[in-house]
Amino acid sequence: MGEVELSLLRPVSPDALLDEEAFARDEFLPYWAELWPAATALAAALPAVAGLRVVELGCGLGLPSLVAAARGADVTASDWAADAVTLLRENADRNGLVVRTEVRDWREPWPERFDVALAADVLYERRNVEPLLVRLRELAPVAYVGLAGRPYEAEFLRAAGSVEEIADRVVAVRA
Repeated sequence: MGEVELSLLRPVSPDALLDEEAFARDEFLPYWAELWPAATALAAALPAVAGLRVVELGCGLGLPSLVAAARGADVTASDWAADAVTLLRENADRNGLVVRTEVRDWREPWPERFDVALAADVLYERRNVEPLLVRLRELAPVAYVGLAGRPYEAEFLRAAGSVEEIADRVVAVRA
């Protein structure tokens, strides 16, 4: 990630994290346990964030959050998987970084405002398109979104309006 070098712990076998009860409740799968190319692209494309309040939605392993923290941002990272948040805290500690973490479903309202919002590869289901747009617009004047080539990304981009490609797989969405 440019001048940032990180040491990351990752689950050895994401498939071992499958939970049939959690899937039955809300189609929950441990997507968080993979280091996805969209997260890597987003982390590499981050603009200057030093001194800014940054939030990452659906952070998973939290690579963009860790890079933002390493570059001087005040970072809050959220995921609805408690295991993801726990591992992100461990990775922040092992790299000497401060990242506030929250177990949170980003589809729900969030009373805080930030300078920048981040989201990488969270459009894997159609039901995520509208809530993601709403949340990004509520949270920050600009959002950087890492894309993975999933089917519902085109719908998201059309509905987002003001979109600028800033790198391969990464767009800026203005509120």
